[in-house]
Amino acid sequence: MKQNVEYSCDVLVIGSGAAGLSLALRLADHARVMVLSKGPLSEGATYYAQGGIAAVFDEKDSIESHVSDTLNAGAGLCDRTTVEFTARHAKSAIEWLIQQGVPFDQEESGSEDGQPTYHLTREGGHSHRRIFHSADATGKTVQITLVDQVRAHPNIQLMERFNAVDLITTRKLGLPGNRVLGAYVWNRNREEVETVRARFVALATGGASKVYQYTSNPDVSSGDGIAMAWRAGCRVANMEFNQFHPTTLFHPEDRNFLLTEALRGEGAYLRRPDGSRFMADFDPRAELAPRDIVARAIDYEMKRLGVDCMYLDISHKPAEFIVKHFPTIYERCQKIGIDITRQSIPVVPAAHYTCGGVMIDHHGQTDVPGLYAIGEVTYTGLHGANRMASNSLLECIVFAHAAAEDIRNHLPISSEPPSLPHWDESQVSDSDEEVVIQHNWHELRLFMWDYVGIVRTDKRLARAKRRIELLKQEVQEYYAHFRVSNNLLELRNLLQVADLIVNSAISRKESRGLHYNLDYPDQQPNPHPTILIPDNY
Repeated sequence: MKQNVEYSCDVLVIGSGAAGLSLALRLADHARVMVLSKGPLSEGATYYAQGGIAAVFDEKDSIESHVSDTLNAGAGLCDRTTVEFTARHAKSAIEWLIQQGVPFDQEESGSEDGQPTYHLTREGGHSHRRIFHSADATGKTVQITLVDQVRAHPNIQLMERFNAVDLITTRKLGLPGNRVLGAYVWNRNREEVETVRARFVALATGGASKVYQYTSNPDVSSGDGIAMAWRAGCRVANMEFNQFHPTTLFHPEDRNFLLTEALRGEGAYLRRPDGSRFMADFDPRAELAPRDIVARAIDYEMKRLGVDCMYLDISHKPAEFIVKHFPTIYERCQKIGIDITRQSIPVVPAAHYTCGGVMIDHHGQTDVPGLYAIGEVTYTGLHGANRMASNSLLECIVFAHAAAEDIRNHLPISSEPPSLPHWDESQVSDSDEEVVIQHNWHELRLFMWDYVGIVRTDKRLARAKRRIELLKQEVQEYYAHFRVSNNLLELRNLLQVADLIVNSAISRKESRGLHYNLDYPDQQPNPHPTILIPDNY
C-alpha cells in the first residue's frame, strides 16, 4: 500500500541553481524553505556556466554603459526599466556573492590599500571589462559555494531527485481565485507522487534548451517551470528568442561542451577550415559581435562550404596565458587530443539559453498570487531579442534578492494553505510502452532543430506546429493512462514549451535578434514583446 506523503513549508523553491539557492539563502532566516532539485545539486545550468557575471566596478566603466550595451545586444526589445534595475543592483549582487565566499579571480598585484583587485574580463557585446569570473568555471564555483551555504542552514530542507509535476492552485481545487497552494512532486527515489503545501512557491527551474537536438545545457533543462506556470494560468513572453551559443565543442568523443565567450573576449579568432578568418565579413566587431550574429555567421559558413564545423583559435596567445585563464577548457580538450595552445578547436553552435519565459515584475511575482519565478525560466525584459553575455547569472542573483524581499514583506500577512488532495493513481497502470516516449522525444528534438533553429521559414514553422499537435495528443493520452516517470514528465513539458516557441515564432513577422525568418528578413518599426495568454488566465 502506497503512502500519501505530504510536506509543509513556508516557501517551496523549485530548482537548485544560482537563482533558487540565492532565494533560499535570502529567506532562510525568516521562513521554512524547501528546495527541490530534479537531480543532484551539482547538476543544472549554473554549474556549467563558464564565463562570469557582469557588474560595473571599474571607475572607467559606468552603469549607463552597461545599460547601453545590454540594450544594443537586445536588438530593440529590451525593457529599459528592467535593464536599469538589473545594472543598478549588479554591484550589490557581486558583493553578496563575495560575502558567501565565491572566490572570483584577483589581480596578482592587488590595490594600494590592501583590498583585493578583481580581474575583470570582457565578452561579446560589452564595451568594457566588467566580467567577474573564477577562471573559466565561474558557474561551478558559484554553485559549489551556494550549495555549501545552503546545506549548512537549518531552515532549508533540500530534496534531491524530486521532479515537480504540477502546481496546485485554488482554481484547480474549485476554490475562489487562483492562488498557488503548493505542488505535486515526483519522488524519484521512491517513484511516487507526493504533495507539498506552501504559502509561497518560487520557480527557479532554468530554461528549455533540451527541446533542441543539440544543446550546451544539462539534461535537466526541459522547460518544466515554463510549462507548469502556463498550465496554472501565467502569461509567457518572447519564447521565439532561443539563444544558440556560437561555440560548442564539435568532437565525436565530447559533444555539447561549451567554449566560453571569454575566449573571444581574450583574443581568440574564428577560422574556416582553410585557416582564414571570416567574422569581419559579417560585422565590424568581428569575433566580439553579439552571439546571434556570430552563431548565424558560423551556420552560414558551414552551409556555404558544406562542412561540419568552424574553428576557434587562441593558439597565437602565450601558452602560459591560455592555461592560466582557461584551465577547464585546456584540460577538457587535452583529453581528446587537442592542445589549444597549438591547435584550433572545432566548434558548432548549439541551443544555449531561453531568453523568454514566464512574465514577472521587478519583485519576481507572476500572474498567479503567491507564485514567483526567477532566472532563466522568466521573461523580465532584460534580454530582449538576444541575451548579452554574463547577464544571465546576474539576473538570477538580482531577481532572487528582489523576490526574497517581497516574500519576506508578505510572510506576516499570508495564511497557511489548506490541506491538499493527494495524487490519484487509482486509474493508471505501469507503462509497458516506454519506447513510445523515447521515439516521441527524439522526434521532437530533431524537428525543432531542423525547423525552429537558427534560421526559420513559415513553411518550417507550420511543419513543426503540425507535428507538435500530434505528439501532444499522444503524450496526453499516455499521461492519462500510465504512472509518471522522469521522461514522461519532461516530454510533456517540452511539448508544451515547443508549442509556445512555435506559436511565438509564427506571430513575429520580422527578423530580429535570435529570431531569423527568411520570409521576413527585415526588422519592423516599433517592436513589441510577443505575449501569449493561456485560456485560464
